[in-house]
Amino acid sequence: MGLLSRKATCNTHGQDSSYFLGWQEYEKNPYNEVNNPNGIIQMGLAENQLCLDLLEPWLMKNPDALGLKRDGISIFKELALFQDYNGFPAFKRALADFMGEIRGNKVSFDPNHVVLTAGATSANETLMFCLADQGDAFLLPTPYYPGFDRDLRWRTGVEIVPIHCTSSNGFKVTLPAIEQAYRQAQKRKLRVKGVLITNPSNPLGTTMARDELDLLINFIEDRQIHLISDEIYSGTVFTSPSFVSVMEVLKDRNLDQTQVWERVHIVYSLSKDLGLPGFRVGAIYSNDPVVVSAATKMSSFGLVSSQTQYLLSAMLLDKKFTKEYMSENHKRLQKQQKDLVSGLEKAGIRCLDSNAGLFCWVDMRHLLKSNTFEAEMELWQKIVYHVKINISPGSSCHCIEPGWFRVCFANMSESTLKLAIQRLKSFVSSIGMKSQSHQELKSLRRKARNNWVFRLSLQSFYDREQDTTTKVSFSYRPHFMSLSNIAATLDAAA
Repeated sequence: MGLLSRKATCNTHGQDSSYFLGWQEYEKNPYNEVNNPNGIIQMGLAENQLCLDLLEPWLMKNPDALGLKRDGISIFKELALFQDYNGFPAFKRALADFMGEIRGNKVSFDPNHVVLTAGATSANETLMFCLADQGDAFLLPTPYYPGFDRDLRWRTGVEIVPIHCTSSNGFKVTLPAIEQAYRQAQKRKLRVKGVLITNPSNPLGTTMARDELDLLINFIEDRQIHLISDEIYSGTVFTSPSFVSVMEVLKDRNLDQTQVWERVHIVYSLSKDLGLPGFRVGAIYSNDPVVVSAATKMSSFGLVSSQTQYLLSAMLLDKKFTKEYMSENHKRLQKQQKDLVSGLEKAGIRCLDSNAGLFCWVDMRHLLKSNTFEAEMELWQKIVYHVKINISPGSSCHCIEPGWFRVCFANMSESTLKLAIQRLKSFVSSIGMKSQSHQELKSLRRKARNNWVFRLSLQSFYDREQDTTTKVSFSYRPHFMSLSNIAATLDAAA
């Protein structure tokens, strides 16, 4: 081990989190409708598979994009040779336009401020390298995406300090919670360099209200720190309230000519909105030219391939297709989410009200044996190993209230979702039956104890009356005797 670096041998990757452990168990026994119907259903993966059937026909209708041709002539050699790490200008323009369209064109994006990265994971880590040094800290509202413990901390050495949010207000960010986190960082002698949020939220599936964004902007302005808004789920908002980007708020407040304008940065990706995580397309958007320059240099460690950029340029420039795709995507997401929520409600399980994302934040606190994280892990293990469903426990998202779980719904068919709901219903029913049996057993024990006390009381009364001329004579069956019969017998003895 001495021949390896501390980074290679350290345990800060987060791989031992229940979030990743659930994946490992799924991979050992994956559900398949035909080949493995009793396997584990994967509901711990935020993947959008609901509209893949729309993407494939587009590829068939656009053979040049798929075949790496331009006007029917091969450009394979052009794409196969080394590319500048700045990325293809045509793709950056198409991506910037698409980001604006998702936000209702209420804000526009300059392609020169876009830095391409190999997915949002790379984008977030790159921003950490640009904005903070080892030992510095970023504040994150809880619950947050479990992968951030890896993405933000593992290689950068940056610390995460949680902003603890609670169910009392739907896990919204409040100023007292932010200030408490900031003070906690100071106690740990950490220099706070910024706040990172996900909007829409992963794992809550909710969009941030404008007043929350105002609060965050005011806070970073006062403290002269950065704000990173991870908006990779911005195109998944399927019902009201609509999505509000932090860039829109900055524009509305006329802050585009101030210092805070350069301290707000956006992370985006095509993994969730277009359902293309395997293409590894992410982006950083920043108004700070120094950050753009540094991030562009760092992007050479995780480039988006030339072939991918060429293909997706053609797809994003097809405005008719992207508009129809996003509209249908919203409809399917809304239906799938509604099916999950209503199915869980019938099982006595409620979800936090949500309007975006590929998951629900599910409340299973009433199923815990005790209000502890140990009880949460016990419940999670039962769901994974016995119910055969992988979900993410709230503790892996750093939620401070035991009993919440992230349950994904967009990475499966309608029939698989129905099966998962049925499995959960059966599990909850079995818990209810066990609980009822336990209560009945306790009731029987209580009755037996009461009868025993009654027997002793009658014996004591009988012993006291032995010197009377009239003897008490009856067959003792207290559970068959009514109070009136007992009273009559005692009156006769007197």
